[in-house]
Amino acid sequence: MNKLRAIQLFVRLAELGSFTRVAEQLNTSKSVISKEVSRLEEDLGVRLLHRTTRNVQLTHAGEGYLQRAREILAQLEAADSFVQDLQQAPRGRLKINAPMALGITELSRMFADFMRAYPDIELDIHLGDEDVDLVEQGFDLGFRASSQPLDLAYVGRPLTRFGYHVCAAPQYLQQHEPIVSVDDLRSHNCFEYSYFKGKNVWPLDDGVRIGGTLRVNSVIFMLTAIKSGLGLGLVPEFLCREALAGGELVEVLPDARKPELTLYALYPARHFVPARVLQCIDFLEAWFLRQR
Repeated sequence: MNKLRAIQLFVRLAELGSFTRVAEQLNTSKSVISKEVSRLEEDLGVRLLHRTTRNVQLTHAGEGYLQRAREILAQLEAADSFVQDLQQAPRGRLKINAPMALGITELSRMFADFMRAYPDIELDIHLGDEDVDLVEQGFDLGFRASSQPLDLAYVGRPLTRFGYHVCAAPQYLQQHEPIVSVDDLRSHNCFEYSYFKGKNVWPLDDGVRIGGTLRVNSVIFMLTAIKSGLGLGLVPEFLCREALAGGELVEVLPDARKPELTLYALYPARHFVPARVLQCIDFLEAWFLRQR
């Protein structure tokens, strides 16, 4: 017995309610359909249908089996479509959420390359640092840079890692007391990023509580204040790399222990993910690998 074929016939029969109508649709005989469905019932050891001369009705077991059979067939169809999509140039719309600073720096360069490689993909990118529910707001893909475990409601693919740097402008360091140890930060003007999970405790060595004259929900805004010589900040590597290399900023306490940020591509946990989402993530992994 071809069980998949028998399941398909059973579902069609349950939907049309007549052996005759199914036979006409599939251009076969009623006896062939009846034999296939009977073999399925024998294999399951239960009656799925009540047969009369005019129509068929589902038994209690048949109703439950129909619901699950439909789910199986739908998943098979989705699996076939997924594989077919992989064989074709990806197309369609991708709605993406990413942190503001990361989107303006690393991800903007990466997505420019992605758009050249996949011109048929329409990108709908939303930048912001607040927490959002990807499923509730209809995002296909999200990016999070985190040093802590992620929400298990999503599938997370690690893409790359970034470090943190304590940064200050040369003029700030010239005008203030030397910073030799982590504890010295307590007496300095240290800026707080309001979305930082540790709030006003920087994760340096065993942790140090900081305070200052600026609390802001934008790392880019904070970085401008740091460059202006107004205070210090704990800044992700991708944002301060060029300023450190050009001497615009100086790294403070380079030997202090600091956590690493892992950049994750997140997508909602579901049975079948659109091929364009997975192809996008594969592109991201390869892109970041080339940057190392």
